[in-house]
Amino acid sequence: MAPKKILISGAGITGNSLAFWLSKLGHNVTIVERFPSLRASGLQIDLRSHGIEVMKRMGLEDAFKAHSIPERGMEVVNKAGKRQAFFPANDSINPSLGFSTKYEIMRGDLCRIIYDLSKSRAKYIFGTSIESYEDNDKEKTINVRFANATEDTFDLVIGADGQGSRTRKMMLGREAPDAFRPLNGRYIGYFTFPQPIKEGEGYVATMYSAPGGRGIMLRRHNAQEIQAYLGGQTNSEQLKEHLRGDVAEQKEALKEMIQGAGWRADEILGYLKDSKNFYCERLGMVKMPHWSRGRVALVGDAAYCPSVMTGMGTTSGIVGAYVLAGEIGRHCGEPAEKGNGSLMAAIQAYEQTFRPFVNQVQAGVAEDEGLWDKISGTAFGIALGNYLMGASSLLRLDVLSKVSTDPVKNWKLPTYKELLRD
Repeated sequence: MAPKKILISGAGITGNSLAFWLSKLGHNVTIVERFPSLRASGLQIDLRSHGIEVMKRMGLEDAFKAHSIPERGMEVVNKAGKRQAFFPANDSINPSLGFSTKYEIMRGDLCRIIYDLSKSRAKYIFGTSIESYEDNDKEKTINVRFANATEDTFDLVIGADGQGSRTRKMMLGREAPDAFRPLNGRYIGYFTFPQPIKEGEGYVATMYSAPGGRGIMLRRHNAQEIQAYLGGQTNSEQLKEHLRGDVAEQKEALKEMIQGAGWRADEILGYLKDSKNFYCERLGMVKMPHWSRGRVALVGDAAYCPSVMTGMGTTSGIVGAYVLAGEIGRHCGEPAEKGNGSLMAAIQAYEQTFRPFVNQVQAGVAEDEGLWDKISGTAFGIALGNYLMGASSLLRLDVLSKVSTDPVKNWKLPTYKELLRD
């Protein structure tokens, strides 16, 4: 069957992974990214279970290891900075050991690794995005107009443009409600600040909880810098209104939420104003009954963002890209007269195959507060939680299952011979 002309919106980890596989199949792949260059930024991410296997099937293991972060585990501290619990890194084979994995890496490093492998055989266009599209039912194609006033025609358009996907909003229509579901007014800000490593310090993530549902996490990724994660629950209209706008306003709103939280909060906030890589987001999930409409499909956070609460966002994106490409290879690699040559059939098979994975990842991520969520934000709840975490770490019990274990059971990663050919 003739190669398909496919457009991917978004040159992040998911979009680049999809471009890697589809171009390997011989399809004519174009990736548009609205930023003027590759966004090789972002803080620490990891891969788990099926994501690790897909990464290995891509042939990235050596490059990944060369850029990996040797995080030894996560500690929980109290207001005085005293360790209350410690969970060593797990190996993603025995997932009951803790928060950190042996596959930790900075988002920008993984994004660039995959981009470098795919850029010679896929066409990347930076500084533009999809403005609009229109199905051409007669030709069985889709006409796309871009923000730079150019136009082109494709067999398939795939949105891999993240949690706030513009492709998803266009697919659903102007009047339809978006599929993004905020989680209880929760926000998190990310940035790095300079702090040279001290003798004997090591690479350990540190978690601190404060009253009011606030939290701070610090992680070291190199000998000169620390990553800061500042989160909490707020009804701040300032944050909501400026979430995609004025960064200074975002910083000020986050500062108001976190200041006075205790431990190192005020010290960390001192670095916030001058931070050059600050990013803030509203936590939430994307839930959709269907991940496609006509000749437009979605993958990764654009289709099924599980929220950072699960620790499975990157894995879900990489595995989803692999399954989508695999089904396109399976259904569009044979003559159409065999009844197996349809892109529409490939998209349906992608949804059927990958939906059970996504359902398990998103299960248990509460959109409404439960009793423990309310208690855990009090001084008593924090003290109780720290005590239970300490006992659990001593007994090596799994109390971090929402973020530390593989939530996907009895789902087997498909093997697509079309993708694995040399």
